[in-house]
Amino acid sequence: MIYDYDVYNDLGDPDSNPELARPVLGGSKKYPYPRRCRTGRPRGKTDPRSERRSDTFYVPRDEEFSEEKEISFVIKTAYSVHMLLPSLGATLKDPDLGFPSFTKITQLYKEGIPIPKLKNQASVQILALRLVKAVCDAIDKQFETPAMLERQYKVGYEWPLKSALDPDVYGPPESAFTEELVEPEIKDFMTIGEALKQKKPFIIDYHDLLLPYVSKVRQIKGTTLYGSRALFFLTPDGTLKPIAIELTCPPMEGKPQWKQAFTPSLETVGLWLWRFAKAHFLAHDCGYHELVSHWLRTHCVTEPYIIATNRQLSVMHPIYRLLHPHCCYAMKINAFARQALINADGIIENSFSPGKYCMELCSMAYDQQWRFDREALPADLINRGIAVEDRTAPHGLKLMIEDYPFANNGLMLWDALKQWVADYVNYYYKDSSMVRSDTELQAWWTEIRTKGHEDKKDEPWWPVLKTPEGIIGTIITIVWVASAHHSAVNFGQYAFAGYFPNRPSIARTNMPCEDPTEERWKRFLDNPGSELLACFPSQIQATKSYGYSTCVIKSFSG
Repeated sequence: MIYDYDVYNDLGDPDSNPELARPVLGGSKKYPYPRRCRTGRPRGKTDPRSERRSDTFYVPRDEEFSEEKEISFVIKTAYSVHMLLPSLGATLKDPDLGFPSFTKITQLYKEGIPIPKLKNQASVQILALRLVKAVCDAIDKQFETPAMLERQYKVGYEWPLKSALDPDVYGPPESAFTEELVEPEIKDFMTIGEALKQKKPFIIDYHDLLLPYVSKVRQIKGTTLYGSRALFFLTPDGTLKPIAIELTCPPMEGKPQWKQAFTPSLETVGLWLWRFAKAHFLAHDCGYHELVSHWLRTHCVTEPYIIATNRQLSVMHPIYRLLHPHCCYAMKINAFARQALINADGIIENSFSPGKYCMELCSMAYDQQWRFDREALPADLINRGIAVEDRTAPHGLKLMIEDYPFANNGLMLWDALKQWVADYVNYYYKDSSMVRSDTELQAWWTEIRTKGHEDKKDEPWWPVLKTPEGIIGTIITIVWVASAHHSAVNFGQYAFAGYFPNRPSIARTNMPCEDPTEERWKRFLDNPGSELLACFPSQIQATKSYGYSTCVIKSFSG
């Protein structure tokens, strides 16, 4: 068995089609990224930096599924997706074909799409049953209901908001969220000044992360993109009230920056523009959740931990035995993702807003946002301003949003894991000298930093393993990310994203009010519902994305 490190150089396939060339992720300042397990495949002919793709993706023997796992429903379901996609392409010959009505969307869930008979029809029937269940579980949530997954809410930001991007390239940095815009939305509660003092406004901000990709993504047929952010207000009853959504397009094609904020409205045009803005923002939120919160923060960053554990710790080492159950099958699942999900022209690229730039954007998020010391749940909540330290509060933290299941339930699990890990570590490491003299442990942690996360090896925030407390903090963070955090960002997607109008994975058309032609503005005024349906994912995109959410997300639990 070979456990070694390599960069992500097997996502593209330029040998078969130049359009499928993708940059190597990892090993450069432009595209920093965690490392994956080396496969040893030959280099490509077109791009010698990349590996040739094949039908099988090597993982060490100990990382393969067990016999029970191999024959379980999980792998059957994943294979059914593989079999289904070519048939979908044959059935839905027009990849841009949208839905003519919301009734047709519901019909898709209830009746499915007729496809040619396949060799393993039973597996596809399993998928069809799950699609029917998706509508039963999710359709009642309706399009107007905001999803509440592990969202990247932030509080404690500077007001007024400003972009940190170069204004000479991306236009004026000032946000469209002004006091004049926000005050009428919260006037029944307090002024904007009072709200800021009491830390009542919350924001989800993808503006600076997405804006550099807007011009590139807009060159892809059938999709569009904006820099975006959404503002919420914490009401006295503890619920978050949507206040506004800001969408920005940088200067391009000789046109100046376009920027506008949208608020909830009872007036017809304003109401439909709000619905369009929500569709765009939710597509961005959906893509970020899948690429960053799910793939990057739980799957991708964990693979170096597994490689180092097998390279530097013996199977009898106490830390190996502690970590092994939490990382079981993770590398095999990651290999499957590289094979069919995050690869060039894979399900993610075809169904999510950034398109072929999905993984580039993921690399940017790793560069700008990922820090090991902030992956621990308490540190994550404090960093986002969602919680403050308070020794008198449960778990030692006071939450700014009391009704926040991810934090409430997560902190209970965190404390339980912390107690278990502390008892375990303290049994084997009685004092600091035992930690410092454990050569396997020190080599393990050094390799994770300098090899597995080599592009961030010189960052000052990496913990140092000198004391039992240092081991406890490091191990619980790894265990939390691989288990409880992954469960939070993985399984909830099935319920919230199953009915895609509630959480579209992609927005295909620009806002109707962005430099509209007279013809398009008239179409919007005459039939805004049809225009919104044209913005939603196409039939084949919707089928792929909810097939992904109902099968791969729900079943591949690791």
